[in-house]
Amino acid sequence: MSDTSNPRRLPSEMGERLIVALDVPTIPEAERLVAKLDGVVSFFKIGLWLAFAEGVDGLIKRLIQANKRVFLDAKMYDIGKTVEEGVARAADRGVSFVTVHGDARIVESAMKGKRGSGLKIFAVTVLTSLDDAALTSMGYALSAEELIRLRVADTVRHGCDGIIASAHDNPDSIRQRANAERLLIATPGIRGPNDAIDDHRRSADAATAIANGADYLVVGRPIVGHPDHAGRARSIVAQMQEGALRRGSSGA
Repeated sequence: MSDTSNPRRLPSEMGERLIVALDVPTIPEAERLVAKLDGVVSFFKIGLWLAFAEGVDGLIKRLIQANKRVFLDAKMYDIGKTVEEGVARAADRGVSFVTVHGDARIVESAMKGKRGSGLKIFAVTVLTSLDDAALTSMGYALSAEELIRLRVADTVRHGCDGIIASAHDNPDSIRQRANAERLLIATPGIRGPNDAIDDHRRSADAATAIANGADYLVVGRPIVGHPDHAGRARSIVAQMQEGALRRGSSGA
């Protein structure tokens, strides 16, 4: 029997919905960060900061062997067969999430690459570093909101598991417009009132993101750059719990 109160089968513990980006330049630094977050965070993102670092393959293996979940932020963008096989290799490794570009043909190929595994495919809609002006300068005729709607429609049509979208884009509204309640949404660009915005142009705090329907939060610099990594992660989890309460009180 399906759980209608939890259609996206989210973890019951809010801490399992916080993904810490291992955005550091070396594998030893990443492993020290993982150790400091032990017991607080169990889900880690590996992106371009470490993708070409010596020893990254071993890091992925050790994380999975230690029952940590790995989000491979590959943002795959290539011909269909290449994306399909890239996704298949990630599935072979036991990776939990992987990102691909939101182009319809790429999403379709990525879904083929899952091959019955439990790997979740997340399509990148519009990077949180981009706004309407930036998209115009890149040659897009659509606004960020319009492009997100197009990407979401393609994602849903091909049965993709989820998308990457900012809290500013309102995850609940995205699902409602697409009639896709089971669509998972992972949200980067999380910033508190005392955090630098950095290169994110569409950001939000953790509580607001969860209240607006984000399923997973991806947080890098606010935790990585904080002197108390575990303490900052705990405070973000507490804010996520606050957001869940706000969401519940609103009847969402």
